[in-house]
Amino acid sequence: MRTADVVVVGGGIAGKACALGLAQLGLQTIEIAPDLGQSIASPQGTQWGQRIYAFSPSTQKLLAHLQIWDAIDHSRLQPVRDMRIYGDRGEKNDQLHLSAFEAGTPQLAWIGESNLIEHTLDQASRFQNKLERISDVVEKIHVDADGSTLHLKNGGSIRAQLVIAADGANSPIRNELGISASEESYSQSAVVANWLCTYPHLETAFQWFLPGGDIVAMLPLPGKQVSMVWSTSPERAADLLKLDQAQWLDQFASIANGVILKQLGELTLNSIPAAYPLRKIRAKRFIGPEASPKVVLIGDAAHVMHPLAGQGLNLGLRDVAVLLNILGKRESFRSPSDIVLLRRYERQRQGDTSALLWVTDKLKKLFSASSNTERQLRNWGLGLVNKSHFIKQRLIERALGEIDFE
Repeated sequence: MRTADVVVVGGGIAGKACALGLAQLGLQTIEIAPDLGQSIASPQGTQWGQRIYAFSPSTQKLLAHLQIWDAIDHSRLQPVRDMRIYGDRGEKNDQLHLSAFEAGTPQLAWIGESNLIEHTLDQASRFQNKLERISDVVEKIHVDADGSTLHLKNGGSIRAQLVIAADGANSPIRNELGISASEESYSQSAVVANWLCTYPHLETAFQWFLPGGDIVAMLPLPGKQVSMVWSTSPERAADLLKLDQAQWLDQFASIANGVILKQLGELTLNSIPAAYPLRKIRAKRFIGPEASPKVVLIGDAAHVMHPLAGQGLNLGLRDVAVLLNILGKRESFRSPSDIVLLRRYERQRQGDTSALLWVTDKLKKLFSASSNTERQLRNWGLGLVNKSHFIKQRLIERALGEIDFE
């Protein structure tokens, strides 16, 4: 049986970042995922990847700590200096404007491709001698008082002091350990596509709440390009995927009084649209099993949220940052799976996660409500918040995220 200090199960951004960071701490680390043997190419050319994320300053700080931020191709990252969020009455005062200049920060976020970050993480991982990557599937996990044993599909077994479950929203490890999770479908799908625009986006992220509950976000990409995230009913999402270029322009002209086209000019499709179901998930515990915890949940295995705030990936990477910080500062007599450390992690992550999930969920439901009173209240609320520098500053601070590597 092979042994390691820590095993990370999962091959997404959170799993790769966590495995790299653990190895940099000097812990013998093994990362396991089915597709780790596949090389993710660095994105090139004028086509942008379909999976686009907003990276907050907390994510930038983590990637800098992992010594990969400067290695990323910054020509494919777009800083966001402003955010403009509009209500569904179409009135000028029903909007919230968040400005990096007013907040005294260089940018509110960066927009970039998933494979841009994953490629850079893969390159750094190849040169980390404390990190081994295995393309396989964990079929069973057995936890005892001293650690965990992972049984792999290929027949091998690995013994580790600590296991990090970064295996996604449907986390098999979370389910096998009996960690319950609350789940709620939003009865919506996110339709994503990239567009070329004739007007400059002015480094601004736009979001429109539409009558009926739809939400359309246009996120700036380098050059005159934007990435669309349209949250709508599954039925309408299926219809949107069938539209051709001309029909898409008709859609944009018909919603929000045509302001999307007025703001960005004529839009030309620059990718194949795709749709993803939206739901909210929150694990009851972030460590397990209850009797003798030896497993930590991070990323989507711990929480999934609506994309309207663009914070899902950033929340998962703050899990990674907090875990690395706790393990990096641990007392010399504590093993990585010491119950004191794991509870410290869970305690620190519960507040941030609960607050962000609650706010995002309530905003989604508030803007889905259809009564005239609720519409007037929420649009009035946007305008009211826009007039308060104090509230806007607190919103920006929450979006920026706070992590500590000192």
